[in-house]
Amino acid sequence: MSRTYLAGIAAALLAAAIPFSASAQAPATPPTAAPARPAIQTTKVEGTEGVYIFRNVGHQAIFIVTKDGVIATDPIAYGRPTGGQDYVNEIRKVTDKPIKYLIYSHHHYDHIAGGKAFKDAGARIIAHKRVKERLAPLGDPNTPLPDESFDGKKVIRLGGTTLELLFLGANHSDSNIVMRLPKEKIVFVVDTIPVGQVPGRGMIDFYPQEAEAFIKKVIALDWDRLIPGHPGPGDRLGTRKDAQDQLQLLQDASAEMKVLGQAGKCWDVGEKEFTLQKYASWPGYQAGLPFVARRYCGLWGRGT
Repeated sequence: MSRTYLAGIAAALLAAAIPFSASAQAPATPPTAAPARPAIQTTKVEGTEGVYIFRNVGHQAIFIVTKDGVIATDPIAYGRPTGGQDYVNEIRKVTDKPIKYLIYSHHHYDHIAGGKAFKDAGARIIAHKRVKERLAPLGDPNTPLPDESFDGKKVIRLGGTTLELLFLGANHSDSNIVMRLPKEKIVFVVDTIPVGQVPGRGMIDFYPQEAEAFIKKVIALDWDRLIPGHPGPGDRLGTRKDAQDQLQLLQDASAEMKVLGQAGKCWDVGEKEFTLQKYASWPGYQAGLPFVARRYCGLWGRGT
């Protein structure tokens, strides 16, 4: 026998005699998966006495508990038949105080459908004047019309808490308002100022140039934290920089599409060439880019 052949046999015998080593072990057991995120969740805003965020899947609203009752916002029950009552039930887990007010942020159903549960609980519904104008012809039984409408500014005072309702002009819609808690230095802004994300489907009735003016007015208000109508990355609250970044995104989108639109490339060619590449790493970029492109193509290609 050749030395090479004998060496091969020896190597095989040695391998068989070696105990099962770490390199030959079965794959390690994968780490235990993190618990699934609950569809419905209520959290208290840190540093406040009675401000809570209610989240239902990918939408969220705020409610404020005072010694004399509760101020709630946006039922967010669209497509969730029990969503309004689920929200009321969550409030009941926190307090047995009466729900005095329900504030609609604007007229879009994905945020305000489900108000009937609050109406049944005795809440008075307040919204910008255009909300009633938009909702009345639709007659949705799950979304009661406001009991009270306003334009400009309205202040609600309840149990030592002050909540300002501010209409600062058309933006995400022509009825969208800002809600500001002066003492807590918190603003609740739905849809127009996403936190760290590219806007998406909400661009469908978006007012591009007016929204820039709106965001500048929000930035000029006195606040430290912004609660958005959809959770930001990691559920974090927004900062003034987030608002400034969103304004910059809109300005960049407008400038990029202006060139394409005025060159006669809207719709199809302009939308294909529009990239907004600076924001490619932002959450929502792939899904949201077509909606941003379509809206700004409408502005610069059709004047609408």
